[in-house]
Amino acid sequence: MTEARVEIYDIMACNVYMDFDHSALQKEQHKFLVAFYPTGGAPIPELVTSITARGPGGYEVAIANQEFTAANRNGWIYDRTTNSHWYMVNLDTGFMKEGEYTIEVRTHDGRNVQAARRQTNRSTQQLVSAYTRSKDAITSSWSPSKLQPFQGSSLRKVPVTWSSLKTQADVDAYYIFRLSEGRSGKEFNTQKLVWWDNIFTQRLSQPEAGLNRDSVVLGSELSAGKSYVYFVEVTDSNAMGRTNICIFQPHQAFTT
Repeated sequence: MTEARVEIYDIMACNVYMDFDHSALQKEQHKFLVAFYPTGGAPIPELVTSITARGPGGYEVAIANQEFTAANRNGWIYDRTTNSHWYMVNLDTGFMKEGEYTIEVRTHDGRNVQAARRQTNRSTQQLVSAYTRSKDAITSSWSPSKLQPFQGSSLRKVPVTWSSLKTQADVDAYYIFRLSEGRSGKEFNTQKLVWWDNIFTQRLSQPEAGLNRDSVVLGSELSAGKSYVYFVEVTDSNAMGRTNICIFQPHQAFTT
């Protein structure tokens, strides 16, 4: 039997512009994320002792070994599509300082696995400025949504469209789509996605995966008479370790 092993796929240490509707959290945030390869045995939560993110000036944050929820905003997310775990913490304390950030993982077998990246803030200023200038046009573009209800005759290969920053402000960006069952952003369940557009693995065979994307075709068949909610994340890269900014656009909901 193959021994389970903890290996990092990639990390994020980046700014977040949180534009979710009805959120009491401030818009300028940052996050740490570490994605693991499948272990070949026991799942990551059974193998990890601690995960710590560190940055300039002695900055240090613990990433909890617990299930991530919208309430705790700190813990693991299981990705069924790759049989792997991501750990993430969202911090409502503003954008991060420029500099080098490291995520260190300690395991029960005494190993110390880590990865590092360097954060720069130029793309944060560019993308957030373009997004805030374009928000009204983007808001009216989502389809399907409450403004543009679902009109399809088929529940297979459903198209979802929106307006990109390339169209609105001539700014390049990458787009990540996530769909869950639910009637609003409050019911979005990141642990039980119906489908998502994983540009972080697509890039291995498609180097420009997600670039200026303004539509997806859902890879999962929907159910009749059910409510769905999705959001599209805007980033400056399709590689986790090169991402400096994520913009979380407002959730969009529709009923089939």
